[in-house]
Amino acid sequence: MRIALKTGLALVALGALSIQSFGGDTIAFWDQQRKGTNFFSVQPLVERFMEAKAAGVSWGRLAYDKWDGAERDFLIGNADQYDGLVEPDMARLEEVLGWAHDAGLGMVIAPLTLPGARWQQNNDGKFDNRLWEDKAYWQQSADFWRDLAARLRDNPAVVAYNIVNEPAPERGTGAAENTVPGDTASFVAWYAEHKGTARDLPAFYEMVIAAIRSVDPDTPIMVDSGWYANAGTFSAWPTALSDDKVLYAFHMYEPYNFTAGKNFREELGYVYPGTVPFGEGEVAWDAGTVNAFLQPVYAWAAKQGLPPSRIVGAEFGCMRRNEGCAAYLTDVMANFNAHDIHWAFYSFREDEYDGFDYELGSDALGWKYWEAVEKGETPVMPYKDNPLWDAIQAGLKE
Repeated sequence: MRIALKTGLALVALGALSIQSFGGDTIAFWDQQRKGTNFFSVQPLVERFMEAKAAGVSWGRLAYDKWDGAERDFLIGNADQYDGLVEPDMARLEEVLGWAHDAGLGMVIAPLTLPGARWQQNNDGKFDNRLWEDKAYWQQSADFWRDLAARLRDNPAVVAYNIVNEPAPERGTGAAENTVPGDTASFVAWYAEHKGTARDLPAFYEMVIAAIRSVDPDTPIMVDSGWYANAGTFSAWPTALSDDKVLYAFHMYEPYNFTAGKNFREELGYVYPGTVPFGEGEVAWDAGTVNAFLQPVYAWAAKQGLPPSRIVGAEFGCMRRNEGCAAYLTDVMANFNAHDIHWAFYSFREDEYDGFDYELGSDALGWKYWEAVEKGETPVMPYKDNPLWDAIQAGLKE
């Protein structure tokens, strides 16, 4: 059964649920720096939320796209044509949010799929570009978010809606994803060329935000920058968005040739600090380079009059077996903390891929782990003290 709520229709009651858990005004949750993590697991577990809270996490981004759904795409039904929320999936999402609330965590709803933009890992490895080619999918995405916001507006666990994870309207247009750290000229030129088209990300966000606000005037809205949430692409936006309860989010995995799992799997040998291919050349990366790469987002926020409390490093990390990962995590968190912005490391106890689970350290996992995976079981993780987790803990406590 699916229900599509239309503007002006009565909202679905959620009983005694209320945002009073966050002082009656969810944006107030973000008025002080918040440090969190990402929950992108196949099997959401109540224990995972409780243990994240015990580790010092205060919020998380919750992606549900790996969960088994009643139809083709969890909650949306079918990303080819949105016709309303899938009720069994909605009930599952509300159940999981209840667990998070009981654990004392604020949750940001972070879809990986929207109509016309099915998540690549759920799309046979193919990038789905339809959302950035046809504004009909803009309307379907706005309809989806209106319906979802109507259901979640009073949910006490929800502290923001993240409209879509890592949008990439630039992909396939010949645009350069990176040049040199801190250089944003190519982003500015690209936006000027595509403003007003289906690739106009700020205009897309304005449309979706208007739909959300038609049913929910209060819940903060998180928007990722373009090029897979590249921090520099905000520089191409002439102004901030019109809504005053928006959080501007970016992800930090640069230099990707170092942080990615491919570096370890293919024995590429890139270390941090160290020289790594970037853009069309090579760049020596250290804490100073991290700051140079991130400086454009800080400069853009200052230009727009946005306080640090409206900026979010919503994902960052490195494959745990890459040499220098602990130093990289330390430098990124130190940068975020120095600028007093919110952040969330990727990820906490993901059950599909162990590469970004810092509690495991940098060692290989034993045969019992892989035996459990082959049986379709959730492995018992050999969590222990190690430099990677020590780094995360230090950042959380700073």
